[in-house]
Amino acid sequence: MDGTLTISAHDFEFIRRELGLPAQVPILEALNAMPEEQSAPLWNTLNQLEEHFAERSSLMHGAVELLEKLNERSVNMAILTRNTMPVVGKTLAACGLERFFPIEHRLDRDSCTPKPSPDGINQLLSLWKAKAGDAVMVGDYLYDLQAGRSAGVTTIHLDTGRGVDWPEYTDIKVSHLSEIEALI
Repeated sequence: MDGTLTISAHDFEFIRRELGLPAQVPILEALNAMPEEQSAPLWNTLNQLEEHFAERSSLMHGAVELLEKLNERSVNMAILTRNTMPVVGKTLAACGLERFFPIEHRLDRDSCTPKPSPDGINQLLSLWKAKAGDAVMVGDYLYDLQAGRSAGVTTIHLDTGRGVDWPEYTDIKVSHLSEIEALI
């Protein structure tokens, strides 16, 4: 969702500083590694920060066109995110994308083991009674691609110009959502 269908407003280094975490450390993993009495207030802070940033998300160019085309073809689509359900709802609402993703097709960090685990993808495949070979994971970040690769689905890296590549986890690399539209 963030960085793929929406232009994320999240400032992860700011969030890490607010939580007292070192730069570049994976936030969820760092909080999960702490004792509960230490992490509980930090989880609350993280949730508040994520909701703040969610309301500032904007639509990725080409997202509506791609989703409409997939919807017309009755393609199952889902959101798999490391955020929480309130953040998913606020982000989709801010960008006008709620209609494309039924509630049962939205998995957050509390619905499954967060990416890079393939758990969420496997849950969705089971829900849809689909095979991995019939599915695609589109994402802009390493964890998206790792989850897709581990689940055995085709991975599409949407490179939004951050200058990072993960060829060992990427089946197809695109720089714009319209390129995905051309593939289907």
